[in-house]
Amino acid sequence: MPDHMHFFAAPGLPELSLESWGKYWKSQFSKAHKDRSKRLQTDHWDTRLRRGESYEEKWQCAVSHPVRHGLVARAEDWPFQGELFKLRWE
Repeated sequence: MPDHMHFFAAPGLPELSLESWGKYWKSQFSKAHKDRSKRLQTDHWDTRLRRGESYEEKWQCAVSHPVRHGLVARAEDWPFQGELFKLRWE
């Protein structure tokens, strides 16, 4: 999406809060993109997933956003998506 991102993440350190983790990634984006007009919002909204079924439902919702907003005809046509690592549910 042009104005926000969806992360499915599991910070590896229990003492690392989701808020701190998000601030870190936003700072990395800002360092890489010096253009002040391309900034991320300072706040965040998070949903904590607790089971695999919820993960799949939320993943499908995020993947379909560009289609719902008329940016592409098919979700797979959106170039800014993908997985780095699959989160495992035990």
